Amino acid sequence: MKTMVTKGNAFDHQIARELTPLRNYALSLTHDINESNDLVQDTVLKAFRYKEKFEDGTNLRGWLYTIMKNNFINNYRRNARRNTFLDSTDNLYFLDSGTVNSENPAELKFISKDLENAIDALAPELKITFSLNAEGFKYHEIAEELGIPIGTVKTRIFMARKILRERLSELGSAFGLLKKA
Repeated sequence: MKTMVTKGNAFDHQIARELTPLRNYALSLTHDINESNDLVQDTVLKAFRYKEKFEDGTNLRGWLYTIMKNNFINNYRRNARRNTFLDSTDNLYFLDSGTVNSENPAELKFISKDLENAIDALAPELKITFSLNAEGFKYHEIAEELGIPIGTVKTRIFMARKILRERLSELGSAFGLLKKA
């Protein structure tokens, strides 16, 4: 019994010959054997689904690689959206973190209070300069606001940080926030 080679069968055979290069390309994109196999499968499925759009005489491998690359990019974007959640606080920032933070709120309250007390204990000129910088003001803006030279602003912020680092180093080490020396 003879098998008839039709345009559909020829297309199937051409794709079958491209499977090894497709697997290699998929592995170079995903760096994971299971994901690369899925990517090849999706690519071949789309190639068969849209084979009427392929024009005879054009580069089949290039067409398949384009389908694969587009599949990979779409999957990457889909996974990125899936792992993004919306922070519902007043700032409404998108956060790209799938990790769950299970900090002890009581500890954080004590840390915040200790930090606040340490800042309050600073000399008034250091406290004001440091606070303005912590609020996001630039050095030159602080200098203008306080009517002092920019060098003085930098020195005060440096000194405030140094004092705070010294006062809070024991606390930070106890909570694992700073490396112990």
